[in-house]
Amino acid sequence: MAYSLQIVVDCINPHELADWWAETMGWQTEPSDEDFIRSMVDQGFATDEQTLIHKGVLVWKDGQAITAGVGASPDQPRILFQSSTDKKTGKNRIHWDVRLGGDTKESVREKLEARGATFLWEASQGPHAWFTMADPEGNEFCIS
Repeated sequence: MAYSLQIVVDCINPHELADWWAETMGWQTEPSDEDFIRSMVDQGFATDEQTLIHKGVLVWKDGQAITAGVGASPDQPRILFQSSTDKKTGKNRIHWDVRLGGDTKESVREKLEARGATFLWEASQGPHAWFTMADPEGNEFCIS
């Protein structure tokens, strides 16, 4: 049996970081179901404090997911950014690699730095080379 994959990233600002990663990857943020959120508040299953308005849309406050395709599907890989008050304090034990296709590492590095990423170091193994970067909240990732 095959399973689907969701990677969860704890972060201070889930909606902003999801927007950043969606733009970086060329993915989409999952759309909000405002009617469902309102009905959950109206029925007492949630409170207004558990929601917020992000870019003019009512969303759940504590999380935002991104996907590679249009629409959410249970078998589609997804990254969920969820609210945490803990700031990153050490090296990630897991990270993802962004494979660039035809773009150069140097040009992508410049674009990402202009949007708030930080260059950490360059490394290589045999003929393969990559840049290790950090997103706006300090989570490491590589571009190659």
